[in-house]
Amino acid sequence: MRWTGLDGPRRLPRAAELADLLRPRPVVLNGDRRRAARAASVEDLRAMARRRVPRAVFDYVEGGAESERSLARAREALDSVHFIARVLRGVSTVDTRATILGAPSALPIVFAPTGFTRVLHHEGELATARAAGAAGVPFALSTMGTCSVEDVAEIIPGCRRWFQLYLWSDRGRSRELVDRAAAAGYEALVLTVDTPVAGRRLRDVRNGMTLPPSLGPRTFIDGARHPHWWIDLLTTRALNFASLNSWQGTVAELAATLFDPAVDFEDLAWLREQWPGKLVVKGVQSAEDAVRIASAGVDAIVLSNHGGRQLDRSATPLRQLPEVLDRLEGRCEVFVDGAFTSGADVVAALALGADAVLVGRAYLYGLMAAGELGVRRVAALFEEEITTTMTLLGARSIAELTPDLVRLGPAPETRGHRRWADLAEASLSIQPG
Repeated sequence: MRWTGLDGPRRLPRAAELADLLRPRPVVLNGDRRRAARAASVEDLRAMARRRVPRAVFDYVEGGAESERSLARAREALDSVHFIARVLRGVSTVDTRATILGAPSALPIVFAPTGFTRVLHHEGELATARAAGAAGVPFALSTMGTCSVEDVAEIIPGCRRWFQLYLWSDRGRSRELVDRAAAAGYEALVLTVDTPVAGRRLRDVRNGMTLPPSLGPRTFIDGARHPHWWIDLLTTRALNFASLNSWQGTVAELAATLFDPAVDFEDLAWLREQWPGKLVVKGVQSAEDAVRIASAGVDAIVLSNHGGRQLDRSATPLRQLPEVLDRLEGRCEVFVDGAFTSGADVVAALALGADAVLVGRAYLYGLMAAGELGVRRVAALFEEEITTTMTLLGARSIAELTPDLVRLGPAPETRGHRRWADLAEASLSIQPG
């Protein structure tokens, strides 16, 4: 049948033409694979994670200290960045490789140390380390991790492994962990120095979050909505801190027991003598401290306020970066963390002078949403976004990410406080996977 329309003769489409247009997506039965494939951004994975785990577990990752202003300000700093693209630069190929602590990394990122990861997904640090190894980036195992230094080294021998250390009041226990990390072939030790006491994480207090999780009336009701999470928790090996004795209580209570407010520069010098590999100090928040720590012979510092989970209203790491770099004059490598959820965020920090970015919450969203496949998806998204951003900026390599390509906007003086949990609320429109 034919008829004439305003733009000429019309016809009915042939069956073959319809077949080309109507191509349904293949059915993916594996839920983790399906969710990972559907995620177009880290925010998509965050939205999936929020539905996949109990509220107390999600808030343990999502939350910060007290009013969570440090979290909001970290995101505001990244949002204030303006790129100034250079054109006609011949960017047919882009090299995302970086040198981190003197060794090659496929991307300029490090998977940051995060505690008690198996509460988020039953494979925990092992899933994260496998994903880091596959992506070719370093992975830092936390003292408060749920897999031992030996297990990670044995199961993922090809991954660049760092070990994050808190100096406890019991220095003998700290020395034991240092020796175990050295024996297991860890290339770097990451001393965290911003935890003389535990920050007041009000979400955990209000949710009654304990480690391991306890089954009270509130958590029972919430758990009924997430049966898969409880099944995984109860049918896999017991959940505990791999580097500690068994513990029953809140995260803050544990931290108050372990952390030592008496740690000082003499302890840093002691650790430099004990540890034969690369030494990184994480939690630096001022240029003065950065200079003194660098003078102690460390290989790198991390500008960090612990993801906003310790001192609320603390200095925003990204905004401290220019002054710290100016004062250090290349004495050691400088990394930064805090609210990085995209490759564009990473490129901004590198253009401002950082040597690498530590990523934490971003990969934890992937872990909660889709296990190891979710973490692999986060790494892939960062690679895609870093490549795209560099191409659009006219930068063919990490070395070409220079300060002339970026401007960091001023800190807002009068802006209503906006909680971190609200920053990606639009992502919640994604349907459950």
